Amino acid sequence: MTRQKKNTVRDVMTPMPVPIDGLATVREALDRMREAKVRSLVVERRRPGDEFGIVVVSDVANKVIAKNRSPDRTNVYEIMSKPVLTLDADMEIKYAIRLLGRFSLSRSLVVDNNQAVGFVTLRDMVFRYSDLMDGGGERGEGT
Repeated sequence: MTRQKKNTVRDVMTPMPVPIDGLATVREALDRMREAKVRSLVVERRRPGDEFGIVVVSDVANKVIAKNRSPDRTNVYEIMSKPVLTLDADMEIKYAIRLLGRFSLSRSLVVDNNQAVGFVTLRDMVFRYSDLMDGGGERGEGT
């Protein structure tokens, strides 16, 4: 019996997103990114019912450096994206690819039971989907 290849967002995500408080400075965010070797951080919710935010390196480039703002005097909440599109960890990757494509996004926060559990990139999902197609797991199904 051949082993079925997995095809959910959970299977290709990078687990354990690195959190940061929205009141942290951009300098602190960059230090945290450098330490964790990541390009994006999850901005923690301030209260129940609040949404997650995300700050990525390109936010720093476009909203701080390009505008000649100080990373030491700019808070994460000033440059973050919020709310962010989230994907359920158990969503099939072909649907996640479609959803990210519809919004021209390259990455998404992954949630499970309303808790942030990881990040997933379009690149990782496309490569996994391609592997599934090569193995015959998705052939013949329209996308």
